[in-house]
Amino acid sequence: MNNIVRRVSETDAVPLSWGRLVWLIGEKETPGAEQTLGVVTIEPGKRNPLHFHPNCEELLFVMEGEADHKLGDEMFHITAGDVIRIPQGVPHWAQAKGDTPLVAVISFSAADRRTENLEDTGDIA
Repeated sequence: MNNIVRRVSETDAVPLSWGRLVWLIGEKETPGAEQTLGVVTIEPGKRNPLHFHPNCEELLFVMEGEADHKLGDEMFHITAGDVIRIPQGVPHWAQAKGDTPLVAVISFSAADRRTENLEDTGDIA
């Protein structure tokens, strides 16, 4: 695989207790990239841990499913076709609702996106 075209079907998923991540573009995956792009899946009824990104903002575009998304002190319900902007440094999590997984494209404004977990799930992503 090269630095220009990457395929989800040819990229290993990172399994997590709440779902999985597929990293497509980023400093590690594609040297020279200036952003990070991935696909997150959250299983029905599960949520990722409360966390924040100290060096970048995140955009999350919902492809399938729905979720409640806690962003700072606010809660938002997001569904397929919605996008949410998560400012740098703001704690957040998403919980999949309904019977289907939440599948979303996630984009970060830095190739070396960093994540600081505020809850311990034992996951390393």
